[in-house]
Amino acid sequence: MDPDPSRPVERSIRTKLTDQLTPDHLEVHNESHMHAVPPGSESHFRVLVVSSQFEGLPLIKRHRMVNEALKEELSSCVHALAIQAKTPEQWGSNPSLAKSPPCLGGSRGDHTVEEKLKAGRE
Repeated sequence: MDPDPSRPVERSIRTKLTDQLTPDHLEVHNESHMHAVPPGSESHFRVLVVSSQFEGLPLIKRHRMVNEALKEELSSCVHALAIQAKTPEQWGSNPSLAKSPPCLGGSRGDHTVEEKLKAGRE
């Protein structure tokens, strides 16, 4: 499935994770609409990455690999990233994506969010 061209951040996340982790399964969910951000924002994401590159690695190292792949987005336009990083075996025994908790409005007082959102649209 081709990513929506009107979603450049989502497209970038999908491309970088695909290129760097060659996942067997990848889901990228824009959850910005669940948070205190303007409509159409690309600031809050949840990713599910299933990759054989995670074999034998503890969860923290898997998350570091995802964070490293997305370091540009995380330092500019992405305010929050929830990660599920599974091996193919783990995915085979539990093919599910965890649900996100409801937003408590924590970003309302964070003025850097507005700057990141603006940077993501440029």
